[in-house]
Amino acid sequence: MTDPGAPPARSPVEEHKAHAPARVRCVVCTVSDSKTPETDTSGALIRERLTLAGHTVVGHAIVRDEPTQVTAVIRTGCDDPAVEAFILTGGTGVTSRDSTFEAVEALLDKRLTGFGELFRMLSYEEVGAAAMLSRAQGGVVQGRALFSLPGSPNACRLALEKLILPELGHVLREVRR
Repeated sequence: MTDPGAPPARSPVEEHKAHAPARVRCVVCTVSDSKTPETDTSGALIRERLTLAGHTVVGHAIVRDEPTQVTAVIRTGCDDPAVEAFILTGGTGVTSRDSTFEAVEALLDKRLTGFGELFRMLSYEEVGAAAMLSRAQGGVVQGRALFSLPGSPNACRLALEKLILPELGHVLREVRR
């Protein structure tokens, strides 16, 4: 018999989140051939939102849309035990210069295919069929969470508010199990 005064039982997801880290140490990387520290609005937005949510930005970079530069940021971060997650912005489209997807895909140990699917579904509600042009992706690389977002500040805001920030600690908890 259940005690009517007892708090309701938590779902497994609620239980996981209750034991997830509240603070995650992140690297933010903007992939762009044209952005500078002064014009990198997406990178600044990501750093701001992470910090406001209680996470720590332990590094940030702006690199050209060259696979070797993107992978160098990720490999360097994986060599640093302080880095727990990566959030990249830019280079996820289908132009001839967009190579972030391929660079990241080659490094992933596991893919969070649901992240890209959900992002495109939510994006569709805002931009319509153009959402199909996004190759946003999520995954795990050497025990760290990784999310690769489009370069648009609106796309970054959407991904952070609806997907990444609500689940970042939970994702990391699961990766560590």
